[in-house]
Amino acid sequence: MEKNKVILAIESSCDETAAAVVRNGREVLSNVISSQIELHTLYGGVVPEIASRKHIEKINQVVEEALKEANMTLQDMDAIAVTYGPGLVGALLVGVAEAKAIAFAAEKPLIGVHHIEGHISANYIENKELEPPFICLVVSGGHTHLVRVADYGVYEILGRTRDDAAGEAFDKVARAIGLGYPGGPKVDKLSKEGDPQAIKFPKAKVADNAYDFSFSGLKSAVLNYINGCQMKGIEINRADIAASFQKAVIDVLVEHAMKAVKDFGNDKLAIAGGVASNSSLRQAMEQACRENGIKFYHPSPIYCTDNAAMIGAAAYYETLKGVEHGWDLNAVPNLKLGER
Repeated sequence: MEKNKVILAIESSCDETAAAVVRNGREVLSNVISSQIELHTLYGGVVPEIASRKHIEKINQVVEEALKEANMTLQDMDAIAVTYGPGLVGALLVGVAEAKAIAFAAEKPLIGVHHIEGHISANYIENKELEPPFICLVVSGGHTHLVRVADYGVYEILGRTRDDAAGEAFDKVARAIGLGYPGGPKVDKLSKEGDPQAIKFPKAKVADNAYDFSFSGLKSAVLNYINGCQMKGIEINRADIAASFQKAVIDVLVEHAMKAVKDFGNDKLAIAGGVASNSSLRQAMEQACRENGIKFYHPSPIYCTDNAAMIGAAAYYETLKGVEHGWDLNAVPNLKLGER
């Protein structure tokens, strides 16, 4: 394996403007993130136009800071990597334009990275011993994927959500019980004060694919429960709702992940994405893996949410395969995992 390949990576697919310097796919020399959460909280969710404008304001600063923190210059880089999809098209375009300009000016190779591939690769940063093949559950605001990682950059999607992503369901339920945005961390925190057995919410099964997910019915069940209580004048216990809803989501995620690991004769499971930082999900998955003799891997919370270090990790393994993009690289908001 080629050594000492240093990559400057850029991530701007949603509401974080990020840049990082990563060596050999596993050593993070810097990881700078400018978050827009406070700004979008005012609107109860991410406003694409505002996100794009904020990326334009911040992107040069985070790139400069990432290089400074790594104590390196552009000339020290072996390649420039950037997320080019999926994501918000305006937000993606800012990062892609920045990466192309830097790569052109510094005469460095340009590598476009799939955002989900980045999340999966976040597991390589702190788990130096982790190598494919393994099963990875990707859970975020926009995606819920159960993926078989056959090799570096080689993926088979076993299951995906048919409707709402897990993170999206968290945000909608959080809004319904008055927690606001972002929903995931707030539901996780409040659920610790509630009884997860208090309310029995449904856990959907998809008939034609045992690995697929569906959270729309669960979200509707929570809303119907709240409306029913209000109509009858019954006071709702927000903590119980949060805990019971979260348990219904986690139970399904754990069940499907365990089935995939057993069915494919693998003994390694990783989780990734923003929802992978949920403390209850991590505990439940860790317990299930321990009971089934499965090795469990997960990134630290800073590498679960959108960041550029994960993009640099993924890009390293792309460079080893000779992947390089031209100046026609464009943002692809609906890019599928495995597409080039």
